[in-house]
Amino acid sequence: MAKVIVNGVLCIASVLAASLLLPGYGELGAHAANAGEVRPPNVIYILADDLGYGDLGAFGQQHIETPSLDKMAEEGMRLTQHYAGSTVCAPSRASLVTGKQPGVVQIRGNYELGTFLDEEEYGQMPLRPGTETIGTMMQDAGYKTALIGKWGLGGPESYGTPNKQGFDYFFGYLDQKQAHNHYPTHLWLNEERFPLDNTYLDTHQKLPEDADPNAPASYLPYKRGDFAQQRLADDALRYITEHKDDPFFLFLSFATPHASLQAPDADIAAYAEAGFVETPNLGGGQDYIPVQNPKAVRAAMISHLDRSIGDVLAKLEELQLDENTLVIFSSDNGPSWEGGADLAFFDANGPFRGYKRDLYEGGIRMPTIAWWPEKIHPGSNSDHMSAFWDLMPTLAEVAGVDSPETTDGISFLPTLLGETGQKLHSHLYWEFHNNNGNHAQAIRLDDAAGQWKAVRLYNEDQRENPPVELYNLKVDLAEQHNVAGAHPERVAQILELMKSSRTRADIDSWNFDYWPQSD
Repeated sequence: MAKVIVNGVLCIASVLAASLLLPGYGELGAHAANAGEVRPPNVIYILADDLGYGDLGAFGQQHIETPSLDKMAEEGMRLTQHYAGSTVCAPSRASLVTGKQPGVVQIRGNYELGTFLDEEEYGQMPLRPGTETIGTMMQDAGYKTALIGKWGLGGPESYGTPNKQGFDYFFGYLDQKQAHNHYPTHLWLNEERFPLDNTYLDTHQKLPEDADPNAPASYLPYKRGDFAQQRLADDALRYITEHKDDPFFLFLSFATPHASLQAPDADIAAYAEAGFVETPNLGGGQDYIPVQNPKAVRAAMISHLDRSIGDVLAKLEELQLDENTLVIFSSDNGPSWEGGADLAFFDANGPFRGYKRDLYEGGIRMPTIAWWPEKIHPGSNSDHMSAFWDLMPTLAEVAGVDSPETTDGISFLPTLLGETGQKLHSHLYWEFHNNNGNHAQAIRLDDAAGQWKAVRLYNEDQRENPPVELYNLKVDLAEQHNVAGAHPERVAQILELMKSSRTRADIDSWNFDYWPQSD
């Protein structure tokens, strides 16, 4: 059974009062919701982009100031075994939005359409028409629904845009390629372009050879003034204020600290005295734009994110919505080296192995916090094993409606409330398909003998039936000691789970028998 720790003490008692007050959770709450006597709780789900498990003070960060999220953890619950839907953006978000696990979700990779140019902005493979999403589910439950931030599940004029997938209101990035730039020329307001006060910036260019990498003036051509992440933060505050009298579901999806490394000068200046030893990033390719002080900029991006979240929580308290609003914070996948980020310096993946594009723990275990005053025990920690596809049934239970039959998830609301009777996954499954033809699978399961993690890598050296790596996270959190040879029965079980947990994907490159043709 998963444990909930409150201020260092193991709690097993039910929070009866909380369950009675919660519409849809417990008989009294359901009757009250049906009778219209109690307003359903608001829900705000906040997602960071490429934020690692170790990037927050509440999860061990030493170099970056994150007071708002640290306070959120002190007043709420840290979920220490909560996993993303994938190790890259689009499939992770598809799993989150549709409640489907990675072996059956519609979108299993970053399938790009168009280019980085404004005039060729076509987005990614869209969700199918008629898809049941957390947006459509919350609409059906009587909620106002909004997505503010990064989408990546359907580009302009496609059938995958947020307004066609359950969100009454949308403001942000449709194309995740555009979200590589935090100073774009535009965002999208519903189905229309919303211009920003920025000229176009190519985010994949190098510092000219004749430029001095140690001179601040060399980096001026890459500066712009209208920071998209601030636009998103401001719009979230406006939305909350304007909908304070309605039950609302807000999906607030920031694009930081995903590369490029860009932040307002004032936020960067706050780290001027931090003592970071900087090596300029000269840009180009996966290094994105040139940055003179990449450590300070990445830290500034995370601090800006943190301050924006603090403003959201303060707005809820100001409007006296805090005790009737569940706020959950997480990240879409592990941290990335792109843009010149020094992940080793920041210890961005915490105690775990791997980063973005890995199915080791560092690529998929997320820094996750749930906050709900008077409902969630302050200062609590839970090791309940959950994943993105659990959000849909969790929100259904919060809203007082039946969870869609299509979901693969299990509500973790009992864990949040400190209730007994939390249902458990028999296992969690992931797969990842890289654009170069390499594939990977992973399994997480627990039993009395250990917390088992299995990873299987398909590559040019082992395209068929690659071996299973097996780790016992209970004694080997960093996945350093492969114990597959000592547990043949466990490996056989995992191979069967890897086979039975997936269906064949519509896209060839998302299947394990796909390999790109050589010239």
